[in-house]
Amino acid sequence: MVQSSSKLHKVALERLKERGVSLEEIAELVYDLQKPYIADISMEICVENVRSVIKKREVQNTILTGIELDVLCEQGKLSSPLQEIIQEDEGLYGIDEILALSIVNVYGSIGFTNYGFLDKTKPKLISKLDDHQNKDQTHTFLDDIVGAIAAAAASRLAHDDPGISDIMK
Repeated sequence: MVQSSSKLHKVALERLKERGVSLEEIAELVYDLQKPYIADISMEICVENVRSVIKKREVQNTILTGIELDVLCEQGKLSSPLQEIIQEDEGLYGIDEILALSIVNVYGSIGFTNYGFLDKTKPKLISKLDDHQNKDQTHTFLDDIVGAIAAAAASRLAHDDPGISDIMK
């Protein structure tokens, strides 16, 4: 049975919260990405754009899938060698980034560059999630999903600001 978008939305938000992710922390990443380009940017606008991204069904599906894989890994319920690959966040695995790109894809090519920057620099919340010191927690998928949501929200903002380019004036 196909789930309603409102139910998926609610569950996706709950899962993010359960994993210690707030929309405001994602919005901070958006703010930092767009501040150099949008003079009157505010945290409220950034939060609004994060919320809009998460309303997309593809994004909700990605959040639920990635978090579920992280949780199953924490519980030791994946088969070897996948269990160890995800647990160690093996550098050559890459499926976590591929899943996250399904979010970035929703808002065009600028999302790819935003995501690449966040994935490489791992600022703020992404760094916290990517910290592998706590062996009881796995965020192999979640750190990339958070980066992708922020990148998509920043892209959404960029597309919504036609004054950003002389060509668009």
